[in-house]
Amino acid sequence: MPHSDGFRPFAPPEAAIRLRHDPAAQLRLFCLPHAGVGASIYHPWSRLLPPEIQICPVQLPGRENRIRERPPTKLPDLIRGLADAVDPGLDLPFAIFGHSMGAAIGFELARELRRRNRGTPRRLVMSGGRAPHLPPRLTPLAGLHAGQFLEAVRERYGCFSSEILQAREMLDLVLPILRADLKLFETYQCSVEPPLDCPVSVFGGIDDATVTQDELADWSCHTTAGFDLCMLPGGHFFPQESRDEVLRALEARLTGPEDPGVRG
Repeated sequence: MPHSDGFRPFAPPEAAIRLRHDPAAQLRLFCLPHAGVGASIYHPWSRLLPPEIQICPVQLPGRENRIRERPPTKLPDLIRGLADAVDPGLDLPFAIFGHSMGAAIGFELARELRRRNRGTPRRLVMSGGRAPHLPPRLTPLAGLHAGQFLEAVRERYGCFSSEILQAREMLDLVLPILRADLKLFETYQCSVEPPLDCPVSVFGGIDDATVTQDELADWSCHTTAGFDLCMLPGGHFFPQESRDEVLRALEARLTGPEDPGVRG
């Protein structure tokens, strides 16, 4: 039953991810979105990558089919729920991709699966997110008042099309989710744990003003199994701006040799 504020207290794990049986699939790629958006951002990837890679977009609470759930504010609670959700899909080899906030979530999901002895990703692909152990460099935005918040987000990330800005109802829907996501991201603190024993690939946007190449390279300390850094055209949202290049680089790392030094 919904709470008085209109939100459901929880949802079953299958709300987060819809697994399907596909005889051609040899690997499942769990995809975590950036702040303010839903899993549908990854739906086109299914027809653009080879059939042996099964795209499994992960839906976070508060958006799309989970719109009636409260957006997450505590990362550990979110991670435990996502680990429950992906567990049935671990019958195949798997990898994790996450962009920006999704990179932090994907990294912590891999560590939670390790704590549960549920296996190691074949590869962790972190995109557009600084290494999680680094101290904050940018001013937090989540606590700003509405007008300041919108302008600050636009200035830093270059998001929000003119169509969205002119659609008040859409803004009223998107902004609370984005604010909650940024609060989650900006208050995240990476605990000290041993490095992962899977290869880590990091993608960055050449013109991304929110994260430096050095901050991307610092992910290397979180793996004992090999690391590579791939810089691609575009700003913070380069996976949309340079989708074909991103997917070529991703496919090379998921279907090619295990050597993480592959370049794409």
